[in-house]
Order: sequence, then C-alpha cells, then structure tokens
Amino acid sequence: MILFPAIDLKDGQAVRLVHGDMDRSTVFNDDPAAQAQTFVDAGCTWLHLVDLNGAFAGEPVNAAPVEAILKRCKVPAQLGGGIRDMATIERWLDRGLARVILGTVAVENPALVREAARAFPGKVAVGIDAREGRVATKGWAEETDVIATDLARSFEDAGVAAIIYTDILRDGAMGGPNIDATADLARAVSIPVIASGGVSSLDDLKALDATGVIAGAISGRALYDGAIDLREALAALRD
Repeated sequence: MILFPAIDLKDGQAVRLVHGDMDRSTVFNDDPAAQAQTFVDAGCTWLHLVDLNGAFAGEPVNAAPVEAILKRCKVPAQLGGGIRDMATIERWLDRGLARVILGTVAVENPALVREAARAFPGKVAVGIDAREGRVATKGWAEETDVIATDLARSFEDAGVAAIIYTDILRDGAMGGPNIDATADLARAVSIPVIASGGVSSLDDLKALDATGVIAGAISGRALYDGAIDLREALAALRD
C-alpha cells in the first residue's frame, strides 16, 4: 500500500482543514515546496496535492506553489482541485504532474473523465468525496444524491488509474478513517482505491493495509502534528 503525504494549498500556504471547512484551516508551512521536500527526504514515493481555492473557484488558483513543488521534488505527484476541462488537464500534465484528480466533473461531466483517461492513460484519477455515502462536489460545498459506489462503478471501463475516496466527516478530524466503507468500495470495483480522510495513526495505516484491497492511503494533519512518523510508517508498510 502506498502512503501519500498530503499538501493542501490555500492562499499559497500548506494548510489542513477540518471537515473541508475553509474557515477552519491551520497553516502548517508558508513554503509548500519546502514541506514537500521534507516528505521526499523522509522517503515518500508519491505526493498528494490539493488546490483548495481551486476546488471552490472551479479553476486552478494555487498554480505557483504546485509548480514550485514539481520543480523541486523528483517523486510523482497527483493534484486535485479546480481541474474541470481538458485544457487544464493537458497543461498540468505538460508541467510534470504525474496524475490529475477529477472530482466535481466526474459527477457533472463524466464524458470528460472518459476522454481524458483515453488521451492520457495512467494519468487520470477520480476523486470521490462523500458525506454519509453520498457524493459532494465543488470543494464539498454542494451535496448530491449520487451514491459513491454507483459513481465508482460507472467508471469501471473508463481506464482511470485510481479512485481517491474521501470520507468528508473524517477528514482533518484525526478520528480514524472509514475503513469499512473504503474497503467495501474497493471490493465493488476493479479500479485501485486510495483511502483519504481521518488517517491519523500508524495503526490506521496498518488496518487499511490489512484489508488487502486498499491500494493507498493519504495522510495530512497526522504527519504535520507528529501523530504519524513518516519514515516509520513507510518502513512499516514496506515490511
């Protein structure tokens, strides 16, 4: 299982939110590229980036810090937030991003996901953010009646590289991930599923790994707060 350290970008800074609330943010680093390098130095093999402002604006807002991270760090990075058209997808991939994450458009324009996955094999993931099993979009500001599992299944034949499943009620709350819901989703599809939201201890990571069906886990606040030691976690997952 791959551990993805998360860097959430708001107003050019690395922050963490609680339950996706932009008014409940904690700034952890004024230099996101330096933060990313710290994770790389600890041995991570991927980075997970989110343009929080972009998710609400519907277009990239934190392009400068993302580009700085891509220039400085030599591990692959995936990015979500405000990526809602083919031109933006192409632009990010041209700039060295390894994978784009399409969230809102997966609900509103699934044809774009399919088109992008065909055009860029292995470089398109779907972000499914859910509150009590139902998908939320536009930076989690809008709730839909779409069931997370149904949305995931709809992309089974699309060629997407991964699904990032976030339980919104667990995100940033340090209360543990929704292991059962994530594992159920992973068993429902053949697409690799990455867990996000609430991953707050080494035991959480081991429990996700022990399901045998979850391909990766994203952690943010726990790494910044020191609840998870990145080097220790990476070593444990390798073993």
